[in-house]
Amino acid sequence: MKKIFLFVFLLLSSIGFSQIQLVSWNVENLGKSKSDEEIAFMANLLNQYDLVSLQEVVAGYGGAQAVARLVDKLNRKGNQWDYTISDPTTSTPSKTERYAFLWKTALVKKIGKAWLEKKYANAMEREPYLCTFEYGKKQFTAVSFHAITKSKQPEREIKYFQFFPLAYPKSNLIIMGDFNCPQSHSVFNPLRKIGFASALVNQKTSLKRSCKNGQCLASEFDNMYFQKTKIKKLDSGVILFYQNFPSLRQARTISDHCPVWMEFSLN
Repeated sequence: MKKIFLFVFLLLSSIGFSQIQLVSWNVENLGKSKSDEEIAFMANLLNQYDLVSLQEVVAGYGGAQAVARLVDKLNRKGNQWDYTISDPTTSTPSKTERYAFLWKTALVKKIGKAWLEKKYANAMEREPYLCTFEYGKKQFTAVSFHAITKSKQPEREIKYFQFFPLAYPKSNLIIMGDFNCPQSHSVFNPLRKIGFASALVNQKTSLKRSCKNGQCLASEFDNMYFQKTKIKKLDSGVILFYQNFPSLRQARTISDHCPVWMEFSLN
């Protein structure tokens, strides 16, 4: 009986250790304007995940400090967190921003330095932020991205992601963020042809100004793209955080996008 119990315990431990929960969130102007209460709300929401990717961190004063405030709140919840934050992207001054990754140090290890992808800095208004992580003795590279708005045709930027697997042939890429473009768009076909899939399908993620007939989500913009031969998606979804607020107007003080998440194992 003891041997059976030990076997089951080791099996469950092994299964649990091979899984990771990743969340990506366009936090809309994360900076000094976010109150302590709003930062605390975000920490409560994100604490259950292992690795967090944030877009739209303010590039100027207050952005890096807001990320540090968020990590401080997370560290008070029983787990030790660390983070890395990008330099400002090299777009026009009015559009520049930062990215950030946050992770539980007991589960996730950062490998080397994170970097902004300078090769496409002239082609993308906010060039992606990349960081390699190790989990369960296997590595993957997270690519965080915030595309230009829908009116500016974000597919003009997204098309360059088809070249990332060739540029980083030894990296297990997960491309995530706010694409301002649905996964059904043909611009993602080149990625699909080389074995990439989206974590979410037909799932709206951005918030309307107000709910209409019980519908509060506007567009299918946020997602994650991964190579199916290297990553097994176990589950995925969107966090409907606005349901914690009496109105969308109040929810939108946190963000106008819902976080998206994926639980996966590395093959």
